[in-house]
Amino acid sequence: MASPTCRWGILGTANIARKNWKAIRLAGNAVLTAVASRDPAKARAFIDECQADVPFPAVPAPCGYDDLLRRPDVDAVYVPLPTGIRREWVVKAAGAGKHVLCEKPCGSTAADVRAMLDACRANGVQFMDGVMFMHSARLPLLRQVLEAGDAVGTLRRITSQFSFAAPEEFLRENIRVSNDLEPLGCLGDLGWYNLRFALWAMNYQLPDRVSGRALHEHGSGARPVPTEFSGELFFPGGVSASFYCSFRTENQQWAHLSGARGSVHVPDFVLPFYGCEVGFEANQPVMWKDGCSFHMESHPRRHVVREYSDGAAGAQEATMIRTFSGIVSSGKLDPQWGEIALKTQLVLDACLRSAREGGRLVPVEE
Repeated sequence: MASPTCRWGILGTANIARKNWKAIRLAGNAVLTAVASRDPAKARAFIDECQADVPFPAVPAPCGYDDLLRRPDVDAVYVPLPTGIRREWVVKAAGAGKHVLCEKPCGSTAADVRAMLDACRANGVQFMDGVMFMHSARLPLLRQVLEAGDAVGTLRRITSQFSFAAPEEFLRENIRVSNDLEPLGCLGDLGWYNLRFALWAMNYQLPDRVSGRALHEHGSGARPVPTEFSGELFFPGGVSASFYCSFRTENQQWAHLSGARGSVHVPDFVLPFYGCEVGFEANQPVMWKDGCSFHMESHPRRHVVREYSDGAAGAQEATMIRTFSGIVSSGKLDPQWGEIALKTQLVLDACLRSAREGGRLVPVEE
């Protein structure tokens, strides 16, 4: 019988791993047993710093990557390694019988993701990408409002932006502009969320065609890294979506869904603003005139769920770990998570291919 507690290892000490350290601690059905780094001293320092802030009753063990995968007290691994080397270690983890929570973008190409999924299927382990907003209670509420039909009506348009203004040293030092480690740049780091939101809104129907534009890139030669990117997606049935992601414009993370009867605006679809609620606003403005006066009235309605952000036990990152751990403990794998990740990568690949070909419309190839 499977244990009700999923035992985790973290394969790498990237900064985002600190957030999931806390999420594992708060999940209620998970425990962290080991953290790996190529440098044992770095693993020990990471553990000491995180343990001082969010302690586990038993201190996780430092170890190397291969050592972690050999440990019998690790059921699942969180993989925040750079995208350029992620495929290798996800495949190795699956081969070692470890369930895999993979940071995004999952791979440099869809071929990487297919290899990961093949390895996980062959070894009977779960795969999921680390898109935390997918686990917020806000999404079921948003789905309910969209499907009710009275607030938005027939969906026609999806738009989103996710960006932050990186300082100059970011372009000199951060791996997110390295064409070896993070070749997808802002498109992989930020655009993955834009594309996932659009696919979620469309119930994971793939677009027929996409176009992409690299508005700004870092580096020269054959493989510059996108640092500002925009794209258009065209879905069967006439729905279109646009997105913008950038390391060059200040913090924004909004999404907007427009339909025949109204629209919905989500101001913080990736990282909820600090507080005890997450929500969105539906609006159905009305234009009317009285003689020479023309009036545009706003009719907003706010929809919220009670969900604390930033590392609370009910926050989306803790729910992600709780959900994944529950799958592992149940012994019943859920293949939809891998399928969603692959679809996201397929659309991303097509957008980048379009940008490399002058922005022409290209098909999304499964």
